[in-house]
Amino acid sequence: MVSSAASKMWTAAVDLFVSSSSTTTTFYTSAMAASLTPRRRLTCSASNVAPRLVPYPPDLIGWVRREGGFVHRAIKVRDDVTHGLGLVASEGIPTGSELIALPDRLPLRWSPQDLDGGDGPESVLANLARQIPEELWGMKLGLKLLQERARVGSFWWPYISNLPETFSVPIFFSGEDIKNLQYAPIVHQVNKRCRFLLDFEREIENMLTDVAMEDHPFGGQEIYASSLGWAMSAVSSRAFRLHGNILPNGSQADIPMMLPLIDMCNHSFHPNARIVQEQDAGNSRMLVKVVAETQIEQDTPILLNYGSLNNDLFLLDYGFVVPSNPHDFIELKYDGALLDAASMAAGVSSPNFSSPAQWQLQILSQLNLQGTGALAKVTLGGQNLIDGRLLATLRVLLSNDVDSVQKQDLNTLMSLSSKAPLGVATEVTAFRTMIALCVIALEQFPTKTIKDESLLKEDISISAKLAIQFRMQKKLMIIDAMKEITKRIKELSKEKAASQG
Repeated sequence: MVSSAASKMWTAAVDLFVSSSSTTTTFYTSAMAASLTPRRRLTCSASNVAPRLVPYPPDLIGWVRREGGFVHRAIKVRDDVTHGLGLVASEGIPTGSELIALPDRLPLRWSPQDLDGGDGPESVLANLARQIPEELWGMKLGLKLLQERARVGSFWWPYISNLPETFSVPIFFSGEDIKNLQYAPIVHQVNKRCRFLLDFEREIENMLTDVAMEDHPFGGQEIYASSLGWAMSAVSSRAFRLHGNILPNGSQADIPMMLPLIDMCNHSFHPNARIVQEQDAGNSRMLVKVVAETQIEQDTPILLNYGSLNNDLFLLDYGFVVPSNPHDFIELKYDGALLDAASMAAGVSSPNFSSPAQWQLQILSQLNLQGTGALAKVTLGGQNLIDGRLLATLRVLLSNDVDSVQKQDLNTLMSLSSKAPLGVATEVTAFRTMIALCVIALEQFPTKTIKDESLLKEDISISAKLAIQFRMQKKLMIIDAMKEITKRIKELSKEKAASQG
């Protein structure tokens, strides 16, 4: 019964989705292989340490300084075999030191005002950008990046030529490596992006068919899914959303920017530097700076925190996986039959998740897990360990004491820090049900962690390695969650024994 119900766990059915995704992704990859512009090679494939766009690009630090920027004398560019290009300190740097400062003219940006267009190529580019959904905001800046890459003598060419030629994000994985991610939510996102790029390639071709050369936003060069994928990956892996210039009405909008040199800083949840913005003296324009948050020792990388992201976003947007990521989680679909199976495995003789009482249904509706517009996705892992809505559901549906439940507010029922609000017995059963859910979740992965560890020791491609690392970290996160929940059960048992003694 557990194994049959378990197939409902993921947001989409793993087997069906992976089988369909393999075809889509392989088609996209093969399309990219043939998509080479006649002037500049705009193809891309998965790579960890990628060469730069041109063999001998201009000195980026020198360019930033010549254009009015500041770079600390100790900041150097280093090519690391593991992390690729990054910034390091060639000597010790004190806390609070200014490391990099970019004047307003250096960031490559896309702002809402750009949609107003203008004349000629800018107007056509704005029309193309309007076809892009807001959730793929990076593609709008990607169009600007492609325009500047195609422009002869572009102001930003010293920066663009230093960008990677290839990226290790999953849209460039083979169909087999997409399948080997073994996790439906990220497979869904990869295929969604691939479909968008293929559709957008056709949209661009149709919109530019009759555009005169002087109005062509890419100087007459054809744009393929490969070049769109390269640009979107360059933006997603390097752009920051920062404040724009102060508008006449005094407001500021957050806009995506590509920050030359600054975007070579690698990620850490324990950074030694941070980005700050300051208004330039005497005008409304913004300076973007990197400042040392700690003492930086010699030969130490300059590290920024990219944000409290899960591994899905790190892999999709940046092309890497963070081991033991405290913000990683898995998505589950709230399903009564699944919870019945899990609670029976936990020792509940007659669970009622599939047929809750009317008063329980009312609470499920308040939790937005029941009724019109219900949000069925819940999570396990991350900073909260158990999704608050899922925890409240377990507590409420495993309790038969209506009065006790109605005495508690939803926030208390949803909080893991609220110790046994409905009694120790109910709390222990809820936790045991969560452990059973974790077991079911682990069963959805075709491979065990020991097999993954063995595969990682083999001579495999970077995309295959990333797929294995990603799924292995998901499984290890589930196991860690089980350990933490087990620890809480033991603590409750000890407290109950102490109160009775």
